[in-house]
Amino acid sequence: MHDEGVAAEADRIELTEDELRAIAGYAAECARRVLPLFEQSLPADRRPRDAIDAAGAFAGGGRRTAALRRSAWAAYKAAQEAGSPAAADAARAASHAAAAAFLHPLASAHQVRHVLGAAAHAARAKELASGDRGDTAGFLDWASGHAPAAVTAVLGRLPAAPDGGGRVGELIRRLDAALRD
Repeated sequence: MHDEGVAAEADRIELTEDELRAIAGYAAECARRVLPLFEQSLPADRRPRDAIDAAGAFAGGGRRTAALRRSAWAAYKAAQEAGSPAAADAARAASHAAAAAFLHPLASAHQVRHVLGAAAHAARAKELASGDRGDTAGFLDWASGHAPAAVTAVLGRLPAAPDGGGRVGELIRRLDAALRD
């Protein structure tokens, strides 16, 4: 048994800073595609945009900072204040994008949610906005086709996405399976 919060060496995976940057960039790109759904709801609220921009800056070579982590939490809080379910998932996608820079090097199925959370929340936002699950399938196809090699490499070191998580969890599992094929 492990001490709480401390993983045994066997529970750890290799995770480079370049991989973190690629994952954060991918997550930011996914979230940016649905950002207008949030901004239509609360046009003066910059928290999700700031989180996406911060993730993009990290992906482009910036540092992992406390401000980057705060931007993830701020976007998460914006989701709680969103005017519609689609806007809330768009803000959650932004939150996941900024948080992707803090992925843990643990061989845990939960980490798959951190790798693919922005894409899954973005797909859910599109689905909620249109009411058409065909839009969801199209977005997942796009997300699968645009995932950089680092995303698939890191997923290959992790167990499959876990059960649960409602509709977003289902979307994570679908995307995870598509990227592992």
